[in-house]
Amino acid sequence: MDLRNTKAPVNTVTYDKSKIEEPTGNVYEAITIMAKRANQINMEIKTELIDKLEEFATYTDSLDEVFENKEQIEVSKFYERLPKAPALAVEEWLNGDITYKEVVK
Repeated sequence: MDLRNTKAPVNTVTYDKSKIEEPTGNVYEAITIMAKRANQINMEIKTELIDKLEEFATYTDSLDEVFENKEQIEVSKFYERLPKAPALAVEEWLNGDITYKEVVK
C-alpha cells in the first residue's frame, strides 16, 4: 500500500449508504469487510512505523543522554498526518480494491 499517494480524507466525511452497500447488497456486511481491512491496514502501518523507528533506537541505560533526532521527528510527523486506517479502508472499498469471499453456512 502506498500511503503517500492516498486520497483518503483526514477529516470526517459522510458517505452515501447506497454506494457503501452496493457491492454486497448489505450495509452491515460491507461495514464488517471494511472493518477487517482497517485492522489489516492498521497492523501494516504499525509494523512499518516500528521498523523505521528502530533505526533510531539507542540502547543506553542513561537517562542523561537524550538526543533530538530530526529524522525521527519527521518520520513520526508523517505517520501522525496519515488518514486513519478506517478512512483508508473505505477508500479502498469504494474504489473496488478490496476483494472478499462470501462464506455460505
